[in-house]
This record gives sequence, structure tokens and C-alpha cells, in this order.
Amino acid sequence: MALLNFKKREKFAAPVNGQIEAFLQGYSIEVMPRTAEKVENFRELLPEGTRVYIAHIEGTPIEEMVATAKRLATDGYPVMPHFPARIIKDKATLTDWIARYQGEAGVDQALLLAGGVAEPHGDFDSSMQLLESGEFDRAGFKRLHVAGHPEGNKDIDPKGGMQNVMDALRWKHKFNETTDAEMALATQFAFDAKPIIKWADDLAAAGITLPIHIGIAGPAKLQTLIKFAIACGVGPSLKVLQKRAMDVTKLLLPYEPNDVLNQLAAHKAANPGFNIEKVHFFPLGGIKTNATWAIENGGDAGKPANVS
Repeated sequence: MALLNFKKREKFAAPVNGQIEAFLQGYSIEVMPRTAEKVENFRELLPEGTRVYIAHIEGTPIEEMVATAKRLATDGYPVMPHFPARIIKDKATLTDWIARYQGEAGVDQALLLAGGVAEPHGDFDSSMQLLESGEFDRAGFKRLHVAGHPEGNKDIDPKGGMQNVMDALRWKHKFNETTDAEMALATQFAFDAKPIIKWADDLAAAGITLPIHIGIAGPAKLQTLIKFAIACGVGPSLKVLQKRAMDVTKLLLPYEPNDVLNQLAAHKAANPGFNIEKVHFFPLGGIKTNATWAIENGGDAGKPANVS
């Protein structure tokens, strides 16, 4: 998808849905060092102040992670690198990473998660162990996000269900009472609004009040999304993609997140206390493609920093 030609357009058109504009305010997006390298200028794509998560995939050198964080911070974006517990060898490694991010990129926020590897590389197995280490509080981190799974997680609950996931969330909610950092849940992506809404309501009913930053897959080829959905263990909402794949008229068209976001935005507008506070994009079809969708659909919420 080509970027908008701003020279031909003095003002952003009003969004098709004003509820979407409100729902997308302060959205965040995820990058990796290799995908960030393809972007010449983030300020031509992302709104001022957009939180940018940096995914740490196994095998990525910490030097590349820190260099990406420094570049984004220099561009004026708050950076939230991943700290995957299972690829962090020991406490010394953890403190070294924290010091590098702080010293070179001014990082003061992090996403803590178990990580996508089966066997730990060292002493840490879960995000809870990273929190218990106390290193982020000692370093004065202002924000700590942890993972949420609206459709469960087979790594945590191999027999299905949500018992272990819920127990972990209760622990994290309790930890929130002991840290000075602001905490929130950053979730896996899903494609169906109904299970997302039910999950969020179930958390609230269970007394888990951590704000939710809901994961949404950005525009991408349908085949790409199905591949990622299967790999990431996305459950019930995978049927939304499979149903679309059976429709010949839609098979070759790129998926866009309009339907799920329209429903979530409408629900939020009708229920202001609904505990989903932000949208977090997984740009599976590319950062530029995702940002362009937000520009075209988000009104002021999608306006890039370099556009007046």
C-alpha cells in the first residue's frame, strides 16, 4: 500500500467512524530491529509520542536491540523493549540489559514476558521471576507491561482452559500493588471482538483491574495472518480468518482490522468504564502498511508527527 501523498492533501479527512478515532488515541506499535531498518523516517508514519515496542526474538544481539531503541528515542518516541525471561541467562545479564537501554537510549519502560522458547537459557522462566528480581524498580522504570491472552495460551495451559493464565494474572495484579511503576496488560492479537469483550469483562469480574492494551493485527495478506495466528496459538478468532479464506471474493484482498476495531470502539463508547484503554498494533503486513491504515482511518489519532 502506497503512503499517502500529503502534498495533495492539506488536511486529513474526517474519519469514517469517530469512535475509531477516539479508540485509536495513543495507540502503540511493535517493531523488530530488522523491520525498523526498512523505515527511513518514523516521524513521517507515527504520531508524536507513539509508544514503540521492540520485540526481542531469540538470537537477536542485545547491541541491535539497543541501537534500535536509541534511534527511536532520538526520533522522540518512547521505547518499550521486550524482556523475554527465557532468553535471559541470569540476573547479571538482566541488569546489563537494563543498564544498556537506560544509558544509551533513556529507556524507562519494558514489556516482560516468558518468551517464545521452550527451554529457558538460564535462570529465568517467567515474567513473574523478572518482576520478583526487583531490578526494574531499582532502576526506576516508570512503566512495566505484562502479557495478556484473550484466547488462552497453550504454553501456560497445555490442557486448554484459562486456569494457569488467570492465576498468573492474579499474581501480577497483586504485584501491581507493590511497585511504583505503572502496569498494564499488552495482549496477543485476536480477530473477533466478542471473545475479547468477554475476556476483558471476566477479568474485571475477577477483580483484575490492570488496564488492557489490546493486541490488533495490522493490515496484511490473509495467508500471512493465518500463518502467524497458527504459530502464536490464536484460538477461537482464527475462525474469522478461515471463514474469510473460504470467500473467493475476499481471498485475494488484504485483511484490514476495521471490523474488530469498529466493534470494540462501539463497545467502548457505550461502556466508558470498559477496561480496554489502548490499541497495540502488530504490523504483520509491514510497519508502513499499518501506519498508513491508521493515517487513513484514525483521523487525528493517526496523524504523523511530521504532518501539521
